[in-house]
Amino acid sequence: MSTFMANKANIERKWYILDAAGQPLGKTAVRAADLLRGKGKPTYTPHADCGDYVVIINASKAVLTGKKPQQKFYRTHSGWVGGLKETPYRILMQEKPELAMRVAVRGMMPRNTVSKDSLKRLHIYADENHQQQAQKPIPLDVK
Repeated sequence: MSTFMANKANIERKWYILDAAGQPLGKTAVRAADLLRGKGKPTYTPHADCGDYVVIINASKAVLTGKKPQQKFYRTHSGWVGGLKETPYRILMQEKPELAMRVAVRGMMPRNTVSKDSLKRLHIYADENHQQQAQKPIPLDVK
């Protein structure tokens, strides 16, 4: 018996939509990362890009549990001395909820070129209006 290896000819991509309203940020990000990698497919191949398209709506209504709104920070560094910038997630979720969700999903993907290509198929919106109605995305629950 041989092992199946996915290539570009065998990959069938579907569109999925996740509603983050009232759901924890991390659980939504885990579900999105698994769909982007294609881990639920029987044709999953770790070194190949065989994932699906994911649309996340209501990112501004995602919740952070515990003390994360006060204690968790989004940090960027310019590379210069004293170039560290910190933003509490409480403020980040109010001003840029799409960025907070994208950072969470990216953190749950492996650090390689396959993930870089997979993240191009991620579409995040702060409210329920999105531009992918023509693709007829399949609604999924965040478990």
